Amino acid sequence: MNFVSIRVITTDVQRLARFYEEITGMAVTMYTPDFGELVTPACTLAIGSTRTLQLFGGDIARPADNHTAILEFRVGDVDAEFDRLSGTLAGAIVQEPTTMPWGNRSLLFRDPDGNLVNFFTPVTAEAIRKFDKQGA
Repeated sequence: MNFVSIRVITTDVQRLARFYEEITGMAVTMYTPDFGELVTPACTLAIGSTRTLQLFGGDIARPADNHTAILEFRVGDVDAEFDRLSGTLAGAIVQEPTTMPWGNRSLLFRDPDGNLVNFFTPVTAEAIRKFDKQGA
């Protein structure tokens, strides 16, 4: 088995697609006006509109109502990303770059729908080894 993607449901696919393109520097491939994907080497972030829920049987997810998941992206230098995105993330920062007890330096912020996003860089020898083994 291989975990390949996570899907975020939104009322505004274009807004979220533009946001994730800006913060990652990667293009979102739009397959329809209701569905797009940001493909990274490790995983895919799918962005679907509320209209796609009908294909799964109806009202099964609520957009902008996530209180449990954090979307995480490994970046080369979390402090540089914080500086680069300071204007984009104004008012959305939950935690400025902080070194966590498990060895990652982490920047936590919210996307336009309020989903938590974590940019992190492994900084301790153990964390670096862990992610090098994963190929992430």
